Parts: sequence; C-alpha cells; structure tokens
Amino acid sequence: MRQFDVSVVLPAKNEAKNLSALLLEISEVVPNATTEIIVVDDGSSDESLSLLRNLSSTLPVSCRVIVHPMSCGQSTSVFHGVLQAKGKWIITLDADGQNDPADIPRLIRAAKETNAAHFCVIGHRKKRKDTPWKRFQSKVANRVRQWILQDDTPDTGCGLKLLPRSTFLLLPYFDHMHRYIPALTKRLGGKVVCVSVNHRARLEGKSNYTAWNRGWAGIIDMLGVRWLMYRNKLNHIVSGMGHED
Repeated sequence: MRQFDVSVVLPAKNEAKNLSALLLEISEVVPNATTEIIVVDDGSSDESLSLLRNLSSTLPVSCRVIVHPMSCGQSTSVFHGVLQAKGKWIITLDADGQNDPADIPRLIRAAKETNAAHFCVIGHRKKRKDTPWKRFQSKVANRVRQWILQDDTPDTGCGLKLLPRSTFLLLPYFDHMHRYIPALTKRLGGKVVCVSVNHRARLEGKSNYTAWNRGWAGIIDMLGVRWLMYRNKLNHIVSGMGHED
C-alpha cells in the first residue's frame, strides 16, 4: 500500500462552485509526490460529486473521493477521511475556500519543529472575513470555550489544522468533535501550536452552520469534553497509586 507524508482531508457539502479552484490551489502548494487529497462528499445535492469524479484524475496530486449518500456532518466526514488516509500527518481545511491553502506549508514547518509525540497545529484567523454577526458569535464562543477547556488556542473554529494520524485515531469520536481537537489533543498530554493564517471571504455558496445549530449543541459538547478531560486526569492519578516503593 502506498504511503504518504501528508493526507489533506477535505469535508465538503454542496461546494461545487468552490472545489475546482480550491483543489488546484492545494495541489500547487504541497509536495505532489508525498501528498494525497481525500475529499469526503457529505451527501451533496449539487454537482459536487460529478465534478470531483472528473477532476480527481486530472490533478497533479493523488486525489480520492469518499461518498456519503446522506449528510453525516463535518466531524463524521473528517473521521471517515482520516480512517482512509495513508499519510503520517493529517491536514484538514474547509471546502468553502475561506481557508487559504497557501498557509499549509507554514503548518508543516511548525509540525517539523514540534518534538511532542502528540500535537495539533491549528490556524489562528486574526483578520476574519466573515460578517460582524458571525465574528461576534465566534468571539463569545471562543471565550467561553477557553474558560471551560483551557485548550491553548484562541480560534478553535479554524478549519485549518495539522496533527499526526496516530494522534487523531486516539481521540474520542463524537459529533462536532472537529471543533475540540486542540482540547482532545491536550487530553492525551499533547501540545497545541497556533499559527497565524490568512482568512478569505466566501465567494460562492452559503454556510451550512447557523447560530442556532451551533449554540446549544456547543455548550453541551464543551461540558462533555470537559468531563472527558477530568476523567482522564483521574485515570492518570489512579494509575499512579498503589505501587510498591
């Protein structure tokens, strides 16, 4: 089985108008011989799937398409992409084109400088190109999340992340887990590294997320992740007790 250094995992739903340009941008900034792209079509109802099937064989980098007959959500899409990945490192980014592929080499350089066995390199979008309302929501959510989880990142919602595949496979899987990868990495005793990245305005299509479908679910998820972190701490304490001197 062919192995790669990097697998770029791209969850996509109804992004036909953005995918062609984005895949070409990715292929221009990654080492083609040692990188693969895995696009997970999450039940798209537009022309995404036919476009991907036609485009995947024309790219200079290896590109595979995983198909969800019905939408399973971003976390499940990323999870299935990672399970199929053959790369040592996983890079994720959003398919709407707002994450800039030109930042991928910066994440790779940061990863090469990280000595930890488990780590997550995550982008920090300092100059967001979203609406004022969306920026306000993210600002509030990030502050609440940092207070609850102390996950060492100011922008966990950034889709641009890099982590070892071996680290990802140790993370607990649940819906919306992709938003808590830094905290879940810390739960393993791993390191979180933040890298400033570019952020672009969405040119085509519309977001699949709203304040309603992120708000209450986010609070419940954060409390669940906090519980997981607390339980893991207890397990470490208990495992260190009862030994003979």
